[in-house]
Amino acid sequence: MLCFLLTILACLYRRDAGVPVPEGRVVFDRIAVLPFQQIVPEDDPGGAVRCPLCGTIFIAEKAVGSPETVVEACFLKQLGKSEPKFSVIAGERVAGVYRRVSAASLKTPLRQILCDVGKELGAEGMVIGHVYRFREREGEPFAAKKPASVAFDIHLIRVEDGVLVWRDTFDRTQSSLMEDLLRASSWKWVTAEELAAWGMDQVLKTFPGLP
Repeated sequence: MLCFLLTILACLYRRDAGVPVPEGRVVFDRIAVLPFQQIVPEDDPGGAVRCPLCGTIFIAEKAVGSPETVVEACFLKQLGKSEPKFSVIAGERVAGVYRRVSAASLKTPLRQILCDVGKELGAEGMVIGHVYRFREREGEPFAAKKPASVAFDIHLIRVEDGVLVWRDTFDRTQSSLMEDLLRASSWKWVTAEELAAWGMDQVLKTFPGLP
């Protein structure tokens, strides 16, 4: 059954084999951030999906609204607070170039499309992020019926040759008070956005080019 599921997923998402991450911290002078995308099962509100870039499997859930814009905003906000050693291109300029390039290259691997977009924007690195789960807390901060749950990943691609120079993921459902006794003094049920912001802070601790 699992083999069958993986075969189906491979058909639904454009696959791109990973490239070994080089040692050391790779620093770019200019990176472009592709608008984050929500990845969900096509025929089911919840289930397994595959990352379109690296093939990692996540348990995803379709979320209301636009959680991808929330997580992208968390990424850009945390990036700005960290005072990066590079300039950042984001927003509609990047989205517009990506739409045009991908529409003209339907059979081109995603990694190559990202490189083409980056070259047109004059960027040395391309960031692509996916949101797989953004389940909101049900209830109040101290009396929730269901905890928030968030899953996302972020990749940094070198435009020159398509090498994946950095990748990290966050996949967490807030645990109960009994499982969080060490943090009981400040504990509460957080919102999905608060959980995503905390997760982004953890993920970006290893992002190349940040202090």
